[in-house]
Amino acid sequence: MKNIFRMNFAIGCFLCTAVLMAQSNDYVATEQIVSKFVSQIEPSIIEFRRDLHMNPELSNRESRTSKVIAEKLRTLGFDEVKTGVASTGIVAILRGGKPGPVVAYRADMDALPIQETRSVPYKSRNPGVMHACGHDVHVSIALGIAETLSKIKDQITGTVKFIFQPAEEGAPDGEEGGAGQMIKEGALENPRPKAIFGCHVESEIPVGKICLISGPTMASSDDLYIEILGKSAHGAKPHDGIDSIVVSANVINALQVIRSRRIDPREGFVLTIGKIQGGTRSNIIPEKVEMTGTIRTLSEKIRKEVPGLVRQTVEGVCSAFGASCSVKINKDYPVTFNDPKLAEEILPLLKKIISSENLFTIKPHTGAEDFSKYQKVIPGLFFFIGIANMKKNINSAIHTSDFDVDETCLAASTRAMSLLLLEYLKNNKI
Repeated sequence: MKNIFRMNFAIGCFLCTAVLMAQSNDYVATEQIVSKFVSQIEPSIIEFRRDLHMNPELSNRESRTSKVIAEKLRTLGFDEVKTGVASTGIVAILRGGKPGPVVAYRADMDALPIQETRSVPYKSRNPGVMHACGHDVHVSIALGIAETLSKIKDQITGTVKFIFQPAEEGAPDGEEGGAGQMIKEGALENPRPKAIFGCHVESEIPVGKICLISGPTMASSDDLYIEILGKSAHGAKPHDGIDSIVVSANVINALQVIRSRRIDPREGFVLTIGKIQGGTRSNIIPEKVEMTGTIRTLSEKIRKEVPGLVRQTVEGVCSAFGASCSVKINKDYPVTFNDPKLAEEILPLLKKIISSENLFTIKPHTGAEDFSKYQKVIPGLFFFIGIANMKKNINSAIHTSDFDVDETCLAASTRAMSLLLLEYLKNNKI
């Protein structure tokens, strides 16, 4: 009996080892194919990124960008390329040769109203408009993934849905756009992805490295509008009026006390007043002052608490000075929250693909991303990709006039994300 048990145990170990070896060999073969092909198309990925960088377009105005993306996808043999989603967005579907789940990959397309100052051959040709947030990189990586996977689609276990999204930086006043509008118009349906992935360039991370944070990753972002009404008077006789300027100064100081004394200091929270406007000349106390700002949190719980505290604070200060006020808070982007269960599943795959030494760690930060809206519908992971290279003097922050990237990030990220999508689908096959 013992001998039979030992024999069965040995056979089981052998079979298990054989399966593991087969899986390992299968991955090695796939990795070699993907790496070789990405190396071949790297020049065209760089060329495409430079073309986008030279021709940036603002939110909901990405007509040329959308056209060249759609043309590229059709050239790659994509049969399902839906354009005009949420104005200029695109949803394209690549069906693999083997049955399996659906996974989505999203890239944003819009640029910013910034005048580029860096002298490079691919400098923006559109005055006052620049890809200062790396969306040209995001699109180029997504197209690199699309091209890579299209060449081996018979080996794909499932389906990959590519979402090219306009207006991540926010739709113009009076317009809808961005991730919310893409979702409204069915970007996550027919077929519905099991998960969604996306990435963002990060100047804090050296090129070639990738960061994955589990849980809160980027902050929520809500717009704050405050109007303070006092009583106009001559600047030489302030006692005849209610000085809206002085009231505003006290409101601004009091708002910061919310962070320092009314919110748990261990919680991520920022309130910034970015604009204040009031008055017409030096010797007139104005009746009205208007202020606008931004509220950022790393917790939906704190996000729900803050508006009440803001209103209470503003109204209390104004009442003490005899002024009146109105407070308006527009809910915009939720917290970008990387699903912990999905992150736990993906992390070992990522280590296998890029090695542990190329995994970079940063703290969650208070920039915001409307990728968070997709994560409210389905599980999603948002990665940070390294683009900094001190030797090339490339380390400027996003949203600055001299922002740029080390373009070796394009091939590195295309390879990593292509393999990640393939491995995820294979591990989640039906």
